[in-house]
Amino acid sequence: MCSGAKSTNHGTSNRENLLKLKDLGYSPYLTNISIFTSFDRTRYELEPPKSRKRPRKRYAPCEIQFLPAVDDLVEPAHYENFTQFSLNYILKEEVPGNGFFEPLFGGHQSLQDREETYHAKDQTLHCGFVRGTNDYPSTGFDLDANDRRYMATCHVAVSSCIFGSSDYLRRPTKSRIGSYAKKNVCFVMFMDELTLATLSSEGHMPDENGFVGLWRIVVVKNLPYKDMRRAGKVPKFLSHRLFPSAMYSIWLDSKLRLHADPMLIIEYFLWRKKAEYAISMHYDRSCVWEEVLQNKRLNKYNHAAIDEQFHFYQSDGLVKFNASQLPVLPSYVPEGSFIVRAHTPMSNLFSCLWFNEVNRFTSRDQLSFAYTYLKFTRMNPGKPIHLNMFKDCERRAIAKLFHHRTNETTDPLPANLRLGKTSVQG
Repeated sequence: MCSGAKSTNHGTSNRENLLKLKDLGYSPYLTNISIFTSFDRTRYELEPPKSRKRPRKRYAPCEIQFLPAVDDLVEPAHYENFTQFSLNYILKEEVPGNGFFEPLFGGHQSLQDREETYHAKDQTLHCGFVRGTNDYPSTGFDLDANDRRYMATCHVAVSSCIFGSSDYLRRPTKSRIGSYAKKNVCFVMFMDELTLATLSSEGHMPDENGFVGLWRIVVVKNLPYKDMRRAGKVPKFLSHRLFPSAMYSIWLDSKLRLHADPMLIIEYFLWRKKAEYAISMHYDRSCVWEEVLQNKRLNKYNHAAIDEQFHFYQSDGLVKFNASQLPVLPSYVPEGSFIVRAHTPMSNLFSCLWFNEVNRFTSRDQLSFAYTYLKFTRMNPGKPIHLNMFKDCERRAIAKLFHHRTNETTDPLPANLRLGKTSVQG
């Protein structure tokens, strides 16, 4: 009886101790615990619990060999050797014969029209800023006349945007911007009236000339899309439309702070690489299939809309990225927050094509980049677009990354995307 009672007491004591250990974070299983009962004593041999969290990847900047000074810059003559042709843009669409017509900023591009625009040739195409007849209101992205005049004088432009008060104002690091760039480069921040009011209340009030630091604040009225992310694609892709006299432009997302001189950036990513378009690879993914899964996993967009776009692209030749088969690009997924462009015909046409995909399908431009580029090069043999897809660590070296003010949410479906079999019909 007594020995039995002792055994029961030891068992109860052991169970109580195990529960205490469990509360302290140790496993309730005995894989890392050895229990010895001898002479009314209990001894434990413990190992600290192993974290189940996966180690977080860290991405660091890498060194860039910029020229020591802007004084050493010489614009190369080979830019005249890039593919030359003439582009014009559809500015107005007329009411069709049936009388029903809703003007859209991106226009009403049929699939047949879309197919033709992929040819690098003299043409007139849809590329945003399409108006209806005089009887219809503006389709959006309305700018003040003074801002338009200022932008028309820009020969080199650095631009970004904040819509829907989604971010803080990140001023370029002045100590890294040379005196030549401060005098000759246009720094333009597009924002809506809500963002302007928010930033002004936080002390970022434009001066009498419309500047906050280096940024010239340009207020956009009547945004063309309810989806703020889609509205942001207008200044991102259509800098050649917004800055008609510019020869070069740099786009950076509002989550980035410019940390290098724009002229040195242009020399390094374009001139030195003999490129007319430069964009970085994604830091973690290289295949569109992976990007599709990630967008769904994080609920970045309506899943049915993603599937429709993805299936359409596969039916038109999009294949998986395979590094062992010498792919056309080092990655099929870009980190699109930083783009450096020469405003050449091929660069301008590619930008229009990419914008039209974002206008037709989802606003997740990383889903449409590879398809647009591969189709563009496939349909223009002998007319290459000289694209420099650089390492993400280089992007991190020229722009400091911050978090957005607000968390991203799933976008509403675009008005021009109708799910079902008829959604991509011309």
